[in-house]
Amino acid sequence: MRIVQLTSTSAGGVARHARQVAGLLAEAGGQVVLAGPPDVVADSPVPTAVIDIADRPRLGDVAAIRRLRRLGRSADLVHAHGLRAGAAAVMATRALKARPAVVVTLHNLPVGGARVQAVARALELVVARGADLVLGVSGDLVARATRLGAQAARALVPAPERASADSDATAGLRAELGLAREEALVLTVGRLAPQKGLDLLCDTAAALLRAGAPAFRWVVVGDGPLAEDLRGRVLAEALPVVVAGRRDDVPELNRAASVVVSTSTWEGQPLAVQEALQAGAAVVATDVGGTREVTGDAAVLTPPDPGALAAAIAGLLTDPDRRERLRVAARDRADQLPTPADVLDQLRSVYAGVRR
Repeated sequence: MRIVQLTSTSAGGVARHARQVAGLLAEAGGQVVLAGPPDVVADSPVPTAVIDIADRPRLGDVAAIRRLRRLGRSADLVHAHGLRAGAAAVMATRALKARPAVVVTLHNLPVGGARVQAVARALELVVARGADLVLGVSGDLVARATRLGAQAARALVPAPERASADSDATAGLRAELGLAREEALVLTVGRLAPQKGLDLLCDTAAALLRAGAPAFRWVVVGDGPLAEDLRGRVLAEALPVVVAGRRDDVPELNRAASVVVSTSTWEGQPLAVQEALQAGAAVVATDVGGTREVTGDAAVLTPPDPGALAAAIAGLLTDPDRRERLRVAARDRADQLPTPADVLDQLRSVYAGVRR
């Protein structure tokens, strides 16, 4: 089967997933082309095509769709990742005489203002009515696509490879991060973008201080467009938060943390939470999107509310036995997360079901 894996973005987990899926299929003997922006297809282990579809509509999309149509003529199936790529795949292939099957994986809930939401709604209708199958990385995305008339199912996304931690490095992290002896390490890892709930994080840190929680230092690892806004608020409110930027020692940080926290306003299958489970961390997370589908009972889940999050974090900081039980549950849950082999099996079944 000749398969095109298409993504319209080079940011975050969507592009990583498209590259990983392309590699898995090629290793299994498939004829695969990875299509997307230049930085996605660079150094790809499979043949590539530059199809640069922007995150927002632009005139260049017309040329990109034409290139995609030419590519689709020689494909049996186009698997697009993301709403913009999915709509482009439908529009590029629907007029072809020998139309390839189209599968679309939705990785994110549309967010933004009224105009962004209106465009997203139109694109969702294009995908729901034109794709042979829509896969959603969380149950709410599947339900949303189904309501719009799509044939939809939940996508499996392979958990990140479990990373080993350097125990010597773990021991020195507290001093490096400037933690006092009595301060607990609270950790958040993720892209510093609106979806990650950074205002909620700051509100929760302030709520912990007001409630007289045990001494803590909240370390935020990652970069993104809201990094300076976060630093500004931390400074203005004198919050015990360290904006640490990108780091290569996330496994050590996960193991060193007393509590790992996700304050996201929505998630699909959050990689940072999966990495925390694999590290055996005590996790507190907002109960949004597909987070519960990832953690099961191996995390404390709360509404996206600063009081609820603060109470959950403080409860773990004062109860070491409960933290240890959560650590054990996290490691057990990590063993149940999807593997690359699981994902490959699902895709083979999906492709066989929609192949023309």
